[in-house]
Amino acid sequence: MSEYVKESERSISARMRQALKSFGLPRLIIALFLLLMFVLTPFAGSNLVSQITNVINRFSWNAVLVLAMVPMVHSGCGLNFGLPVGIIAGLLGATCAIEWGFTGPVTFWMAILIATPFALLFGAAYGWLLNKIKGGEMMIATYVGFSVVSFFCMMWLVLPFKKGDIAWGFEGTGLRTTFPLDKYYEGVLSNFLRVQIGRLVIPTGALLFFALLAILIWAFLHTKTGTAMTAVGSNPNFARASGINVDRIRLLSVVMSTWLAAVGILVYEQGFGFVQLYNAPFNMALPAVSAILIGGASANKASITNVIIGTILFQGIVTMTPTVMNGLINLDISEVLRMVVSNGMILYALTRKTEVSR
Repeated sequence: MSEYVKESERSISARMRQALKSFGLPRLIIALFLLLMFVLTPFAGSNLVSQITNVINRFSWNAVLVLAMVPMVHSGCGLNFGLPVGIIAGLLGATCAIEWGFTGPVTFWMAILIATPFALLFGAAYGWLLNKIKGGEMMIATYVGFSVVSFFCMMWLVLPFKKGDIAWGFEGTGLRTTFPLDKYYEGVLSNFLRVQIGRLVIPTGALLFFALLAILIWAFLHTKTGTAMTAVGSNPNFARASGINVDRIRLLSVVMSTWLAAVGILVYEQGFGFVQLYNAPFNMALPAVSAILIGGASANKASITNVIIGTILFQGIVTMTPTVMNGLINLDISEVLRMVVSNGMILYALTRKTEVSR
């Protein structure tokens, strides 16, 4: 009987070690730290339910941008540090939709429609470039993202936008740095089927929209083309020998990622309530890259689960830490703490880029 008990204990211990290895010790530490922040919230003078609402909201804003990483990772193009290329396409869709007179919720859907050809065009050019420099995709993508943002800092001033809500008031030309969306698509997803229980608010529409895109990406990766994409990312030489057009598959993954980034920034804007132009997209790739790495992805393997776990952990830490620490030490250093925590998380995540995903 004792031998049976010992064997059972060994079996349970082995399963626990395997579960810990599968989840990853670093992710477990981050998850426990986030849990600690929630436990300390009441002692910091904040409302726990309100903070949970903030984390859920930030997840719904950022999840699609993190999802945009998946296609390029699967095809072996690496982490999409050129995310601003797609973000610029989404910003063009938003500004054009407003300029052309659309109002209310329809502006959001028209912005997606208008952004799509820009995303396809920019994604095709971006993918063509990455196919020319195989092996250095992530480094080149970073500079591509920075270059596109810098180029559009000039274009936002010279493009012929005239609508008073978005153009500078002095000359009536050039776009403002920031403009609100209260007359357009603010909360178009977040307020759809929204559930409110006391202070707990769940942006059901935004979560369903992310779930729809996630299911579509998951389904695509299980098609013949999606399987080919995974094969290209795992072993391009074997894929080429099997008759797969490696360059075409890589190009498709970049276009998909660029389009998801364009949609993702529109989802972010409807929750945030503002459109930010010029230098705003500069560093938006780093939180998305960090989130998917913290979620357990590697430079050549990622899943929808990695997207969900990583976004919750990253956004949870970035949201909770300044609030809790601010309340505990009674100093207004929330922005400093936010920068320290977010950049620290980014630094940690980038050191994990070679870790094998489970």
